[in-house]
Parts: sequence; C-alpha cells; structure tokens
Amino acid sequence: MTAKRIDGKAAALAIRERVAVHVGEFERKAGRPPGLATVLVGEDPASAVDVRSKTRATAEAGMVSFAHNLSDTTTEDELLQLVLDLNADERVDGILVQLPLPNQIDAARVIATIDPSKDVDGFHAMNAGRLATGLDALVPCTPLGCLHLLRQELGDLAGLEAVVVGRSNIVGKPMALLLLGDHATVTIAHSRTRDLPAVVRRADIVVAAVGRAEMIRGDWIKGGATVVDVGINRVPTDDGKGRLVGDVAYDEAAEVAAAITPVPGGVGPMTIAMLMRNTLVAAHRRAGLANPEGL
Repeated sequence: MTAKRIDGKAAALAIRERVAVHVGEFERKAGRPPGLATVLVGEDPASAVDVRSKTRATAEAGMVSFAHNLSDTTTEDELLQLVLDLNADERVDGILVQLPLPNQIDAARVIATIDPSKDVDGFHAMNAGRLATGLDALVPCTPLGCLHLLRQELGDLAGLEAVVVGRSNIVGKPMALLLLGDHATVTIAHSRTRDLPAVVRRADIVVAAVGRAEMIRGDWIKGGATVVDVGINRVPTDDGKGRLVGDVAYDEAAEVAAAITPVPGGVGPMTIAMLMRNTLVAAHRRAGLANPEGL
C-alpha cells in the first residue's frame, strides 16, 4: 500500500478562490476592500520571499496590501510605534509582523501590541486564550490549515487518537486545541516524551511540527494513519543545492500511512490561504458583519 498524497496546493487554491468571491461581496457591503499590512524588518532572504508570497496572494484575492519594509537597524520603539499606527488605521484589517525579528527587538512585546482584532497570525495572548477556552478567535494560520486538510481527508475527527509532535505556541499548542475542538483524543509529544516512537504509533492522526529533518520514521506510523507534516528543513545534497524535506521520513511513512502531506506542496500553501481567510474574517468582524460562510 502506498499512502494517498494530500494535495495542499489544490486545497489552498480552492480556499483562496472562495476568499476572492467573499472579498467582492465584502467590498459591496463595506464600501472598501479588506486590507492586510505586512511588516518586514531586515533582509532575511527566507522572510523576504515569504512576505512577497503573502503580498501577491493578498492582491490576487482582491484585497489591499500595505507593505512596510524596515531596515535591520530599526529600534523596538520604532517598530512598536508603527504597529500602533496600523492599529489606528481604519483601512487595515490585518497586521502581520514577519518573524523572526532582529535581536534588538522583543517579539513578545511586538505581538502584545497588535490589536487582537487585527492579529491575523493568531499569536496575541487574547486570541490564544480565546482558542484555549473554546471561544471564537483568530487562529494561527498553519494549524488551521492542517485542520482543514484533516477534515477534508477524514470528515468527522471525533474519537480519533491524534498525536501532535511539537509544543510551540505557533503550531503545536493551537493544533492540539483545534483537534480537541473537533473531539479528537489528543496527546502533545515533544523532545522529552518517553518512548516517542511508541506514543506516535498509537495515533490515527499524526501532526509533525518539531523542526527536525525526517525525525519521524516509517516504523513509528500506525498502519492506515493520516500524517500531516508541518516541517520544512533543507538537507544537503551532492550538487550543493540541498533539498527540502519534512519532519517525517516521507518515503518510509508512505508505505504504511493511508494519507500523507508532501513537503513541499502540503501544509505550506495552506498557511497563506488561511492568512487570506483570517484577514477576510477580521474585516467582517471589524465591519460588524457576520463571518463569511464556508470559511
């Protein structure tokens, strides 16, 4: 048996097309398009590519993009003031400050300064707390994308045993809470989990978000499980270019799993699609409109 390859690109495209339709409806009702502000501090190549992708997706959805590219010598106070200005800007529905930030800036202070109603990354403590207590919240884009893929693949998640490997605030913790919200039985595993392979082997659903190349091997996966690989790691190759791999040893896992996301082309496209979705939802809430249907 070879696992079904879960096509994140196709799923993300479908979401972005639905978002674009709703953007047109929002503009008719609100008299303006939704707006997303991106803030890039410094010239980290990977971050710059990521922000360009987000800016391009914003335009394709019919939303307005406000791009702020700051030098790597920007002070924390200067960045905090920009965030306060964006909080007050009625054209801006979502604020995304690209991480990581230079060493002179405390990312936690910056995130805490973002208006929670514009926190389309879902990192603010208020949104994290609302998610944890089962209230409506803006949810981090990557785990929300993972949940969408799992629902699309499995339908009802109730009663399934899920293991999330990784406990970050960005992916692991919110992923576990989203799965709990869909009535899965959830274990969060991490670097200090005893007999990690045995824990993973129990799972009907494995979400790998640990940041270590191909750490999760094929013999850790239960037959028929669904595997969502959030990891993206560059490993060296003989030609010097390197190749991208996930946190799961794909070829091994595909021999036993029922379905698995590839890297690249799995979770990555979903993250940007959910950012577009979150910006649209934030715009609706700020305008006093009901959440867009089907998103």
